[in-house]
Amino acid sequence: MAVVELVDAKKVRRGPEEALELAHAASRVLIAKGPKLLDYDMKKDAPGDDELIKGIIGPSGNLRAPTLVVGKTLMVGFNAEAYAELFE
Repeated sequence: MAVVELVDAKKVRRGPEEALELAHAASRVLIAKGPKLLDYDMKKDAPGDDELIKGIIGPSGNLRAPTLVVGKTLMVGFNAEAYAELFE
């Protein structure tokens, strides 16, 4: 799988509005926070915007890093098992 776009999170800030646009465009959103992994099917059981913002926006008020878009899946945060699944 080829990298289509690489964005330096230190230089390009994505606030809540743009982050929510990414989440709503995805069919699946994975949010890793520590050992916890949240897996949302955005077509069947999409969470509310407030819940999404809690998971995808960091303390700076911007989209957390690392963030990947792989096909129709948005992955926010790092989880080795989820990364392995995404790149199978």
